[in-house]
Amino acid sequence: MPATSAPVLAPSLRTSLFRFRESASLLASLVPGVLFGVALVALSRTPRFAWLTEPSLYPWELWVVAVAGTVATAAGVADWVHHRAAGLRVGPNEHKAELLALAGGGLPLFLLMCAASVAPRPLVFLLPVLVVLMGTLVLICYDEFVFHRRRCGRFEALLHRTLLTGHGLAFLAWAHFCFVRERLHGG
Repeated sequence: MPATSAPVLAPSLRTSLFRFRESASLLASLVPGVLFGVALVALSRTPRFAWLTEPSLYPWELWVVAVAGTVATAAGVADWVHHRAAGLRVGPNEHKAELLALAGGGLPLFLLMCAASVAPRPLVFLLPVLVVLMGTLVLICYDEFVFHRRRCGRFEALLHRTLLTGHGLAFLAWAHFCFVRERLHGG
């Protein structure tokens, strides 16, 4: 009897793990945007960042981060939906590479960016941010060149380029805000 139970449970468990694995990439891509919004609301309650309650006082960099980050996130979600609608299956190696780039590179980068954004001396974070950024770029390039170069059609390639361009513009705007506008940090 136990021999017949195992095959019945295995496909169900395999399906659950597959769904979790698919959802992990989507969740990892949504976390920074959600945390960014939560952080802005939380910071707006502090005297140093009280200007966040007045959108007319937002520096241009914050608007670029918001718009470019939203466009990038929308492209990432659209890519995820496109994979499901077109029946494209992401293999385990590709999934590991994408998750490593998102969670292993993007999340630590996001946390360093958050720390630098509120630090009185953000330049202390410049080197760690650049090191993690370069590592993340290597992971993204690996994923793009190894798994996507031949397989992606024009639409999917456009989604990937939109996602990367959006994140790149958001990062550059943030870097300008954080490292050029010293007066916002009390420097």
